[in-house]
Amino acid sequence: MTLKDATQTADALIVTRASELSYWTSLIFDYAEPAWREYRSARWYVDRLRAEGFTVEESSGGMPTAFCAEWSNGPGPAIGMYAEYDAVPGNCQAAAPHEAPRDGLGVMAAGHTDPHSALGIGSLGGLLATKAAMERLGIPGGLRFTGEPAEKLRGSKPIHAAQGYYDGLAAMLSFHPFYMLPLCNTVRWDTHCGAAYAMVYRFHCDAPQDWGAQDGAPIPQAHSDIRAPGANDALMLMYQTARSLRDSMLPHRGGWSVSEAILATGQASADNLPARRADLQYMIRTPDLQMAEQITAHLDRVAEYAAALTGCRVERHWVSKSRPGLANHALAALTWQALQEVGAPVWPEDALQIARQVQEACTGTADTQPLIPECTSLIAPEAAEAILRRDLPPAQANSTSDDYTEMSWHAPTARLYIARPALRGGPYPPWAMNALGGIPATIDPTVICAARVLSHTALRLLMDNDARQAAWQEFEQRKDAAGNIPPLCDYPAPIDLPWPEYVETVRGRHWHIPG
Repeated sequence: MTLKDATQTADALIVTRASELSYWTSLIFDYAEPAWREYRSARWYVDRLRAEGFTVEESSGGMPTAFCAEWSNGPGPAIGMYAEYDAVPGNCQAAAPHEAPRDGLGVMAAGHTDPHSALGIGSLGGLLATKAAMERLGIPGGLRFTGEPAEKLRGSKPIHAAQGYYDGLAAMLSFHPFYMLPLCNTVRWDTHCGAAYAMVYRFHCDAPQDWGAQDGAPIPQAHSDIRAPGANDALMLMYQTARSLRDSMLPHRGGWSVSEAILATGQASADNLPARRADLQYMIRTPDLQMAEQITAHLDRVAEYAAALTGCRVERHWVSKSRPGLANHALAALTWQALQEVGAPVWPEDALQIARQVQEACTGTADTQPLIPECTSLIAPEAAEAILRRDLPPAQANSTSDDYTEMSWHAPTARLYIARPALRGGPYPPWAMNALGGIPATIDPTVICAARVLSHTALRLLMDNDARQAAWQEFEQRKDAAGNIPPLCDYPAPIDLPWPEYVETVRGRHWHIPG
């Protein structure tokens, strides 16, 4: 038995089940459920994995839409992979070469943008292909596959990490469809994603009558006398103040961002009554934890001042606290070797014709070669790293945002990027990329390529003791050099905040912003 025997067996499984992988990708694309509300998507994965022989823990980490699946072929190393499946509100798009929401929904419903539908099924394909080769050739070891909700909020992985779901793995393989150049058909090298904090500031106006009132003085006209501005005013005061002071929060060094989102609370107050509750979410993306702590302390102060000025009290609810990522050259090199064996995705003529239709729908013209050249070529990790570093300060160790970084503190982790269809020219409206990520002919090559690379890498790790040891030794060295940061999650899963979701009514399935 050789590694080539194993990878050929895995490739054969992927070819045999290609139509299933395509259908599954379309199914998750159509479910398009947003963060913390991915009920149908998680249910589908749980049922599918059990049908494939995995033991599955549902609601792992106290998260209703998370899971952890395991399978063993006897004593040996365990390899981890995972699925993401959250979609983004305001991006509802049909799998069609023209702008249109999915049937029965409006454009403000959720849709897959990255797309996580391809991410999850590409990873599942790699998992099932690895399992098939292990069973057929008697390769010992195990597989672990986690379901990770709310990636857009960096939600589940800090919770899973703190509760030990990534412990005991020989390696973790992380795949994502490419979303920025030069990280396309390559593997991250040194500069991994950074830290991130996310939280919701909730303003309560519990006693509007006390704001500005004189002791013992009655309110003669309850609707017209002085009253607290209320929760909406607190939210807007914080929103505007934090934005105006953003440039003063930190020195201008490195890449960092603070973005905010207003979570609707569903209330409909009369215009002369104060709003009772308002929620404002922040996402802080920074190269390191020190910067995240500095910005959080400033936001805390602004929140307290805004609450005091408007007759409110404020609560802070954590959504995420995640660590920056650790590189692992040994595992990245193995993954890069597998990518070179497999090659870049190949889009047949029918897929290219669909891409041209999308171009025409957006611009009125189409290119003979509608996809950017990076979609069909490989770039070495070191070459991509050199391009990535050109715009970064030398002292900045991390850049951009994704919570796979949590896994890198528990096992050697490789971050693989496979091309998704991206059009030449532009600029294009968001629906164009979203549609190409859902049309089977245009997204299937991404899924198939990712599945093959992941299975080739996993099988090499399972069969090559020296390769595993090299990756683990580097992991231990890098973890110690970076201060061996423990999990930061000290909060429950934020599942009870008013995240948008779908509801079933007598009128069918509809998009809903809860109160």
